[in-house]
Amino acid sequence: MASEMKENLEDILQEKIISETPLGGGCIANSKKIKTESGKAYLLKQYDDKRIHKTEANGLIEIKKAGAIRVPEVISVSEDYLLVEFINQGNKGKEFSEEFGRQLADLHRYENDLFGFFENNFIGSNEQINQPQCTDWATFYWDNRLMFQYRLAEKNGYATDELRKAFMQLEDKIHDILDDIVERPSLLHGDLWGGNYMVDETGEPVLIDPAVYYGHREADLAMTKIFGGFDSRFYSAYHEALPLQNGYKERENIYKLYHIFNHLNLFGGTYYEQTMNLIKYYL
Repeated sequence: MASEMKENLEDILQEKIISETPLGGGCIANSKKIKTESGKAYLLKQYDDKRIHKTEANGLIEIKKAGAIRVPEVISVSEDYLLVEFINQGNKGKEFSEEFGRQLADLHRYENDLFGFFENNFIGSNEQINQPQCTDWATFYWDNRLMFQYRLAEKNGYATDELRKAFMQLEDKIHDILDDIVERPSLLHGDLWGGNYMVDETGEPVLIDPAVYYGHREADLAMTKIFGGFDSRFYSAYHEALPLQNGYKERENIYKLYHIFNHLNLFGGTYYEQTMNLIKYYL
């Protein structure tokens, strides 16, 4: 850590920093555990794209407002870093999955009048477009999620003739797929896969690395099914606490498509066939 940043953090924390330990596991952030003279520990995150520091902090703050599930407390944020409380990893208790499902349902009960968010943020290292906010979910999802990723795929050289033709056919169907939704915009984590939650010292779930916006809650649940990390008890508890609207199974792939599209743009052609298969599901 640069001496100037260290001095700045010590001023904020009102005590000396005595150690800093690099942490692994992050794809796009340089993360360190720092400890102070009193024994307190903090997590320091630094991104190459400096815009992410503030947007991640705002996401954590927004989830905390809901009072539904724990997130790391934001200590300080600047253009150069994000400093949050350090949460020690604990062990799942017997009722962890059920509690997690109920707490996610509580998060989704925190609602807004408009789909989107007051600022754009990031899904991985790609920008996530949340503006303009609007009342039409199908239009918001097409323009700000799927079309944005398709344009990235064009820019990145992945938009083959096959993909272009199928994507344009999907555009004609998007309102048929999503217009039956009658729910208000829910606060979403936005990137809820198995690597973006942890277990705290008391065995409770903690959400980390959010990409928040107000959207259709099924989008969060669909993401949980892409890379694993969630069991049947989690889903049963969620459904019991906050039942899903009819037709959710048919909508699941349209929500998975956004994240697989994003992975195509982040990690390359190994996600091309999966992207095509999700589009073809609706054609």
